[in-house]
Amino acid sequence: MANRTISGDPLAALAAHLSAHRLTVELTSRGLRVANPDVPGCCAETRSDLITCRARPEDFGNAWFWTSWGEPIARADRVTDAAVVIRGYLAGAGR
Repeated sequence: MANRTISGDPLAALAAHLSAHRLTVELTSRGLRVANPDVPGCCAETRSDLITCRARPEDFGNAWFWTSWGEPIARADRVTDAAVVIRGYLAGAGR
């Protein structure tokens, strides 16, 4: 499913939240690119992810945020929960 990142979109809300927590964010036509500039590493891939928002069939089709490797993060209406998870794995606490 293609993901649109337009104003008012859950990805825009997530971007604002993550940006307030000093993560680098960029809304693209493919999703929300999130990077942690405070994590040392050789490659941007080790400290960034492309988050998408799409339906989760197991949750009656409700919109969820997803990692680039296909793992569900949190329901799209749970921006704070999603931000906690994303900040955790981009800090090296998971993935």
